[in-house]
Amino acid sequence: MKITSSLVYKFGNNIDTDQIYPGRYLELTDHEEIGRHAMEGADPTFPSRFKKGGIIVAGTNFGCGSSREHAVITLKNIGVAAVLAKSFARIFYRNCINLALPAIMIPELDSFGLEEGQSIDLDLARGVLTSNGVSHHFVPLPEDILELIDRGGVFALYKS
Repeated sequence: MKITSSLVYKFGNNIDTDQIYPGRYLELTDHEEIGRHAMEGADPTFPSRFKKGGIIVAGTNFGCGSSREHAVITLKNIGVAAVLAKSFARIFYRNCINLALPAIMIPELDSFGLEEGQSIDLDLARGVLTSNGVSHHFVPLPEDILELIDRGGVFALYKS
């Protein structure tokens, strides 16, 4: 699975689920409307400047806080292609996989030198991130996780 020409959107450490999807929107049920509020708690300008297919790059403990799926739903529905972080909160990470949003943990992510607005390519099966002609390696996602993502997540897999 490859993701190409994706813009980087950078965030720091300890971005919690209320920053990813503020609790004041929990009553919304339309997934498209939910997507309009992605990352609003961390950066109110994010929904208006985000370009579909972009990749979130973050520090440690991304997705900490509550276990609700809304945080992943909002990222999926605004069009985030993947989330790269030095580490993830466990339940958030599993929600990403279950809902077919690639979440890649790269402890040495800072050494990749990624900048906001930079274009990158990802090869999830080989574990290669390419930016500015330089390839960086990370632990690739296992085949079963890649298949789950490719099939559209756990619900789509069960339906089939």
